[in-house]
Amino acid sequence: MKLASFYADGRERIGVASADGSSLIELPSGGDHPRTVLELIEGGEAAWAAAKAAGGGKAYAVDEVQWRAPVRTPSKIVCLALNNSANASRIMKGPKHPATFIKPWSALIGHGEAVLCKPHYGRCHPEPELAVVIGKGGKDIAAENAYDHVFGYTAHNDITSPTMRDEDTFFYRAIHPKGGDAGEIEYVDSWVSYPGRYKASDTFSCLGPYIVTKDEIADPHDLRVACYHNDRLVTEDNTRNLTHHIPAVIAFVSSYMTLIPGDVISMGTALQASAKGGAVQNVDMNKFGGTVSVEIEGIGKLTNGVRWE
Repeated sequence: MKLASFYADGRERIGVASADGSSLIELPSGGDHPRTVLELIEGGEAAWAAAKAAGGGKAYAVDEVQWRAPVRTPSKIVCLALNNSANASRIMKGPKHPATFIKPWSALIGHGEAVLCKPHYGRCHPEPELAVVIGKGGKDIAAENAYDHVFGYTAHNDITSPTMRDEDTFFYRAIHPKGGDAGEIEYVDSWVSYPGRYKASDTFSCLGPYIVTKDEIADPHDLRVACYHNDRLVTEDNTRNLTHHIPAVIAFVSSYMTLIPGDVISMGTALQASAKGGAVQNVDMNKFGGTVSVEIEGIGKLTNGVRWE
């Protein structure tokens, strides 16, 4: 089933895609029913069963609604860095385990909404990614049990500004303890960068259009991922090329951070360049504008434009 969050007839609603994908069928909300997709996820199997048993309400044409990110206020969006085998030859030094960073839910926008670009943001490019939505929270989740904690999957466009990354990178002399004497120190030349601006600015996390429940995705590691700029194919890849797969990622992340229902884990960028395109890094949304789409097999096509301030 494909779940969506949307605005229509003067209020926020949740719904499911019709069989032909042309409309969103409203689910009952308010009262004894979940008001948001997040509440539906938090309610567990009982809430999901009650929503399905209640049946559908009014149908809204997909081109007549304002889409929202399907999960609007997750506790966190955990993103994986350089998690694609296409990166292997370019990584001069890095961890063997997954590397993560966090985006706030305030960065989220939905299908059809616009990415904000300001002149001082510099170059801003898309990163097409499969995202996992957590259904059952937990801490120290074993890899063999990881899929028990998955609610479903969605598409994520992890907007990135390399210009702001360069501006927020330090080359400095880090202080380390020296030897066994706690009173001695040494200085180690180090590079460090923090993703507070270049990954987490408002509108830098496009999500949707749908969450597809996990029962509809036979193998999340065999899905075509494509990225388009103004309908021109730029990147075409497959989730099988991800370096760290979902069970290992959930186990790793949950060993450090408690996962909460509704949390989003973005699995890393599809990087393989299309024979007809180039590279996502060349799609400067701040310079070229237009629309960028992330399409994932079995999930749908997430499209966002650009607005300048």
